Amino acid sequence: MPPADNTCDCLIIGAGPAGLTAATYLARFRRRIVVLDAGRSRARWIPASHNCPGFPFGVAGNALLARYRTHAQQYGATIIQTSIRTLAKRDSAFIASDGEREWRARHAILATGVVDRVPDMPNVEDAIHHGVVRLCAVCDGYEARDEAIGVLAPAADALDHAEYLRTFSRRVAALVTDASGVVDRALRERAERAGIAVYPAPARLSLSGNGCRVDFADGDPLQLDTLYPVLGADAQSDLGRALGASIDDGGELQVDKRMHTSVDGLYAIGDVVSGLNQISVAVGHAALAASAVHRRLPPNPC
Repeated sequence: MPPADNTCDCLIIGAGPAGLTAATYLARFRRRIVVLDAGRSRARWIPASHNCPGFPFGVAGNALLARYRTHAQQYGATIIQTSIRTLAKRDSAFIASDGEREWRARHAILATGVVDRVPDMPNVEDAIHHGVVRLCAVCDGYEARDEAIGVLAPAADALDHAEYLRTFSRRVAALVTDASGVVDRALRERAERAGIAVYPAPARLSLSGNGCRVDFADGDPLQLDTLYPVLGADAQSDLGRALGASIDDGGELQVDKRMHTSVDGLYAIGDVVSGLNQISVAVGHAALAASAVHRRLPPNPC
């Protein structure tokens, strides 16, 4: 519980795998922490991850989050469902507010993640839960092995991603979203060498009983088992940016080897930090940040 002056040792904003792991570490270090979470971790969209260490038969994203939450709460971590609107720093204390309540802490860890840009199609969340639309080829390219796979992206990105997916299937198509609709000769030759079919931007994408149906302005429709949209993601770095934290060209927060941002006492972990967006990476970030926060705080002998 917070001390009498309501100042915690650390606020953790975001309760995905990164935030909840940091909470578990700090609670086991016997630090006073509060986790503030809006309930929008991108892990909730995972139908079944076979890429998470320790789960050889797969685990659904919501089930995994429940395990992480139970683990943190077992050691006394306080988790509050709310959406933080502002994070300020006054008199060496971080103050988080949801517009009605405030929380104060000596340190803060941002585990706010990213929001994926998804294709404009009806029932896109259902398509994600059925594994028809997939958001991470590193995570689940293996699960799409030998399927008819489409990559939806600007031409250069589509070719990069499609070549990666050729590791898993011979039937890979690039659906290019460039406004001009023109794919230059070099990219077409590259696609031909890699055995990748190139198509124009879809006029419509829809979930079908067999996967994803792609309709074009002209020509026959294309039936895919799996669609990978490579449309980017928006880093949820606004709270850190408002404090003056440095970001990279993609909007992700920049950190040092201990996950410390350019703002003293502010840490960032998980997908909101530039790098490989994987649960195992986020968990490693959390261990580093939580350990660094513990070392910065005064000793707490029992």
